[in-house]
Amino acid sequence: MTRFKLTIEYDGGPYVGWQRQDNGPSVQGCLEAALLRLTGRDIAVYGAGRTDAGVHALGQVAHIDLDDARFDGRKLRQAVNHHLKPAPIAVLDAVAVNADFHARFSAIERAYLYVIVSRRAPLAIDRGHAWHVRQPLDVAVMDEAAQRLVGFHDFSSFRAVQCQAKSPCKTLDQVTVTADGEEIRITATARSFLHHQVRNIVGTLKMVGEGKWTADDVSRALAARDRRAAGPTAPADGLYLVSVHYPPVTGASPANT
Repeated sequence: MTRFKLTIEYDGGPYVGWQRQDNGPSVQGCLEAALLRLTGRDIAVYGAGRTDAGVHALGQVAHIDLDDARFDGRKLRQAVNHHLKPAPIAVLDAVAVNADFHARFSAIERAYLYVIVSRRAPLAIDRGHAWHVRQPLDVAVMDEAAQRLVGFHDFSSFRAVQCQAKSPCKTLDQVTVTADGEEIRITATARSFLHHQVRNIVGTLKMVGEGKWTADDVSRALAARDRRAAGPTAPADGLYLVSVHYPPVTGASPANT
């Protein structure tokens, strides 16, 4: 039995999320169906994170256990991609790893990107892949406010009501807000995130960019430990899981794209 680490890219638009569900197609379900077609056996796919409906990935990581001597990493990647067609999912890399590697529990850092396009004209190319905000946003004050959230905090104000995490306390390692023309990019890195944490942070920072809130308002919202104190939840389609990192001792190198 060989454990393989898969690095996966997908467009989350057509899916109910990463996790297999009864109410529609999922990314996990599509991968497992492709593996069934390939091997004739039910093979469980374990992901590093359960992205929501509409959320995309540039570097999701998963692992599978495969007892089939026909496949090394390269052949497995090619074969799974063949059976995934025409789904907007691609295995970017497949590599054999140590048996104790776990895509979720071995991870030491996850990085997310949120994309806003700030312009009056509607989106054509980026529709479904960015949040269209028609009014101009002040990126500098958004970035200043974002720094109030860095570090170890109780993030109850930025946590979805249905979040199942045992504790609202997380360490946010980094948040940055930058702009390239009309595109505003908000990046966040942490070991793990609460449900909707990044989207709730983005919705709050948008209010700062519009001039409705200040950095002090963000600090007050954080201190309130109450979801009602922070800003709205940003749409799912602007969010991307960019990468998942692991310690070298697990036998898996960082998954970067």
